[in-house]
Amino acid sequence: MGRVFGGRWAVDPGAGPVTSALISFDAGQERLNWLDLVAALKAGHQAPKAKIEDLFLYRGSDTLLSRSAWIDGMGLLTKTATVFPGNRTASQPMIGGGVMLFDDATGALAAVIDFHLITKWKTAGDSLMAALALAPAGAQEILIVGAGTVGRSLVEAFGAGFPEARFSIWNRSLKAAEVFAQETGAQVVSDLQSAVAAADIILTCTMTTAPIIQGDWLRSGQHLNMIGAYRPDMREADDAALQKSKLFVDSYDTTLGHIGELKIPLDSGAIDRSHLQADYYDMDAFRAGPGDITVFKNGGGAHLDLMTARYVLDQWTGGSEPSC
Repeated sequence: MGRVFGGRWAVDPGAGPVTSALISFDAGQERLNWLDLVAALKAGHQAPKAKIEDLFLYRGSDTLLSRSAWIDGMGLLTKTATVFPGNRTASQPMIGGGVMLFDDATGALAAVIDFHLITKWKTAGDSLMAALALAPAGAQEILIVGAGTVGRSLVEAFGAGFPEARFSIWNRSLKAAEVFAQETGAQVVSDLQSAVAAADIILTCTMTTAPIIQGDWLRSGQHLNMIGAYRPDMREADDAALQKSKLFVDSYDTTLGHIGELKIPLDSGAIDRSHLQADYYDMDAFRAGPGDITVFKNGGGAHLDLMTARYVLDQWTGGSEPSC
């Protein structure tokens, strides 16, 4: 066993001299920047392609996701998440988990990083990178659909990427939308169709299984960026939204086979594989004309967690040691 000393995890003498960082949410976040993270994600996709393996276990609406990645020259990571939607009714966190980052050369444990820190920055940074490439450069109106924790992170991230933009929030529960607005400064909207029509960027982060974004609502020049769906039975946009757009993903390997947003329309024939334009390993193809509707599916993936964790650790070790 080991012990924590001053933000470091020191391995007992009998186990060898290796030490690893133990990075908490608050201490780690102090040293991070959204645009720097995007730069780190871009650089990570210039490295050799990640080897990834995912394990999904389900019990009713509960989910266990265990995701691992290895990028030659960068390191290894395992991230395990539990998603228990029913916890909300008991005032318990819906999502839990842990992250371990390992050294590429030796396999030694390099860092244990707060799960929520990596999840927050990876998820919002993933979507921000796509929007910076695909969304209108002068985007003024950003609509967030879903007033949960991810939506709050999106306000931070997209506020950095699109500093002149105004934020609106739509949520099935008006009370939750009003709380979100009080905390973030977003404007509450009640008519989703009108709000979608008015937005330059639409960000969806819901738990819905039935599409709530209709393709008929979309107009030329818009960017739809979808974060919520992560299970085979989940979708946030209908077939028409995908059919009339240029469609991009963060990774073919983590989106096509098990996320309903793409798996369902691919299986039904509503779209075919050629409809997808590119993933992040072909970043030069992330382009859009002024009249294009672009859709990005944020599927996550352990390789993005790995790139984010590497960025977090580099900022941690590059800065001054925090006081204890």
